[in-house]
Amino acid sequence: MAADTLINDFELPFQLYDVLNAETLTKRPKFAEHSRETFDAVLGTANKIATDLFLPHNHMADKNEPQFDGKKVSMIDDVKVAFDAFRESGFIAGRYRFDDGGMQLPETVMTAVAGYFMAANPSTTAYPFLTTAAINVISHFASDEIKDAFMPRMLTGEFTGTMALTEPHAGSSLADIKTTAVKQDDGSYRIKGSKIYISAGDHELSDNIVHLVLAKVPGGPAGVKGISLFAVPKYRLNDDLSVGERNDVHLTGLIHKLGYRGATSTALSFGDAGECHGYLIGDEHFGLRYMFKMMNEARIAVGFGAAMIGYRGYQYSLDYAKDRTQGRIAPNNKPEDAATAIINHGDVKRMLLAQKAYSEGGISLCLYGSNLIDRINTCEDATLKNELSELLDLLTPVLKAWPSEYGPKANDLGIQVLGGAGYTREYQAEQFWRDNRLNPIHEGTNGVQALDLSFRKLWQKGGLGIQILQREITQDLENISTPETAKLAGKLTPYMGHLHEVLVHLSKVLQTEKAITLTGNAQALMNIFATIVVSWIWIRQASKAEQLLSTTQDVEQQNFYHGKIQAAKYFIDWELPLINRDIELLNNDNAVCTDMQAEWF
Repeated sequence: MAADTLINDFELPFQLYDVLNAETLTKRPKFAEHSRETFDAVLGTANKIATDLFLPHNHMADKNEPQFDGKKVSMIDDVKVAFDAFRESGFIAGRYRFDDGGMQLPETVMTAVAGYFMAANPSTTAYPFLTTAAINVISHFASDEIKDAFMPRMLTGEFTGTMALTEPHAGSSLADIKTTAVKQDDGSYRIKGSKIYISAGDHELSDNIVHLVLAKVPGGPAGVKGISLFAVPKYRLNDDLSVGERNDVHLTGLIHKLGYRGATSTALSFGDAGECHGYLIGDEHFGLRYMFKMMNEARIAVGFGAAMIGYRGYQYSLDYAKDRTQGRIAPNNKPEDAATAIINHGDVKRMLLAQKAYSEGGISLCLYGSNLIDRINTCEDATLKNELSELLDLLTPVLKAWPSEYGPKANDLGIQVLGGAGYTREYQAEQFWRDNRLNPIHEGTNGVQALDLSFRKLWQKGGLGIQILQREITQDLENISTPETAKLAGKLTPYMGHLHEVLVHLSKVLQTEKAITLTGNAQALMNIFATIVVSWIWIRQASKAEQLLSTTQDVEQQNFYHGKIQAAKYFIDWELPLINRDIELLNNDNAVCTDMQAEWF
């Protein structure tokens, strides 16, 4: 694979058409005007723009961060060129209806499109992707007046969007935010407060920036029940909706990050002069519910982005391992024998296999989640739609947390494959790790995801989500007809039983004073649950690859299928057994973490 090839040519077709049968989506009325040919054309366009315009400046933007001179933000010209190409391609509106000026493409395909851009340049990709996420909230919950004011130009990329949640004193504790919104006679609100770590919060790439801001209306309920959501533009709009005077929103500084250096991370001040106009989205005090619409979809995007950065690092270290010669292996291990490429050494194979298992497992996992969205949005059976919605809700913490945990681990192994070269800035392996290290933190830290899974998602609606997941997994395992994959399924099946036993035990523990131990052990439950899910995802891939092996004479394609099967074997044999520790900890209500006292550290 060439260094400037972002994704193996076989990977996305395999995931989309072989594993997910995404072509069948064209039989549903919403996507009836599409075909595999249109899907492939869109993917081809994404690949070209990402390769030609996003990839070349990824390393340059990392070395030349955006600057703020006290008045405006400046950045290298390449970012604007790439952003304009992205918006002119129509990708920002790709998933929206034809009537809205969109392409009405499935979420599955749009996620695959995102893969090219995340692999090429996650920093520049942040600007259009955050805009899409903001549009999703406005389209679902805002009034027609707000939609008409902002959506058309957000869909074209003339306006961009952000979400402004975090405050300096509160972090993830949104109940403690202090930003206020006071209603005016004309129905607008005056926003006052400050936000921090706002990605893409200020720049000159678009004519306006629409911030989605969480704030509290005075007199509302305490805590999260008193949070409302507002559209707060950088520039107010005139009566004819043209861009008007500057709103009372100001950049107070850029934050200098470990990675993602090409994307601005900002500290913003709202209402210093008392004239920050904001417009209520939906009803007062329902802001967090609306924002979670954006955040849940963003969480899938974060997981997929982490998988793609992990994949990019894997491919980078793979290319290096094929070219770098060092040492010898038997039987050609005499001093006079030629040195071998390091890819032939057993431990390098181990590290590459782990990277492949983590990154391609994450890609397949997140595409499955995106496909669930399409199945839900086009489902005409109310019962099935409810079941699939619960399944997606259950899996969302995993879709975010597992790839963002293991994507950086893949990048860490990528550095190790390069050895000393991996620790230098002359090679990009270290940048991939730095960029990916953000993903376990933002859109809800992985600790928050583990708590969400452990205390809420597994139990809501009488555990309907886990029932549907077990049904889906069981159906897949029972339908396996290929011998190698059947062996892997046999190894996974006992762990399904172990998970059931753990959940039965925890359902009782949660009714007792020992429930406190799960606050310290939530990550153990996430490890068990996510590893079983990803094992299933790998078995789905291996089963299809084994079926397809005999259908082609193309050696490269056969090698691709063999690689899928071998990565599945690696994950089931090397990674799955590691959860035995976590099973024991939970079954014994291990209290080591929760019993630790602050004074003992």
